[in-house]
Amino acid sequence: MSETTVPAAGKRRLAPLLISAAIAFVILCGLGTWQVQRLSWKNDLIATVETRTSLPPVAAPAPADWPALDFAQSDYLPVAVSGSFRHDQEIHVFASLDEPHGPIGGFGYFVLTPLETADGWWVIVNRGFVPDDRADPATRPDGQVPGVVSVTGLLRQPQGQNAFTPANDVEGNVWYTRDPVAIGAELGLPADRLAPYYIDAAYDPTLPGGLPQGGETMVTFTNNHLQYAVTWYGLAIALVVIVIAMIRRKPTEAPPPDPSV
Repeated sequence: MSETTVPAAGKRRLAPLLISAAIAFVILCGLGTWQVQRLSWKNDLIATVETRTSLPPVAAPAPADWPALDFAQSDYLPVAVSGSFRHDQEIHVFASLDEPHGPIGGFGYFVLTPLETADGWWVIVNRGFVPDDRADPATRPDGQVPGVVSVTGLLRQPQGQNAFTPANDVEGNVWYTRDPVAIGAELGLPADRLAPYYIDAAYDPTLPGGLPQGGETMVTFTNNHLQYAVTWYGLAIALVVIVIAMIRRKPTEAPPPDPSV
């Protein structure tokens, strides 16, 4: 018998293995292709954010602009707006800053506060980060600036809930999403005059007390998708090599019959 010839019994034994290997191969290739697609998306995102955040600020979109607002064209766009904060209605969104842009990091919260413009419409502003022990506004009264203020920052599309996002603890004021619609509904803001985006405020070195710490928008992104794609495709190739080796392996000969039987 040739070394590469597989007997009928061997073929029957190999059939389930080959079917399982084929399914695994398709899955591994699919994962590799998905990572290639993610690589393209991530490269586009990085290029877009780098280009867009370097632009000079423009006026934040007003109600007349909202129907035509396209987040694909406006997310991370530098904007400016003036108005008065409602500090008594601030929302705390849980955050963990491992690599803060400012001097303070660790566990804490982003402070999202509604701002009412002189024209009577509202926008939610992420004023920045506060550490866990400074979540209570009473611990940072200097930063609760009254009156009309000017805010410059990045326009951001809503960050809603996904399968991995914990539920918001509305009563405890611990949120995990940054959704202006949900925040506005909880605060009783007029839905027709509330911007469909929020603004990540830039760092303000003149803010009394230094908190909340603005300028903490993530604008650099980890990009390991090429490594992941190579890994998945490599595993698919390794699987093929293993299966071919198993098919080409010479079957073990059966032991001779026992003459005493």
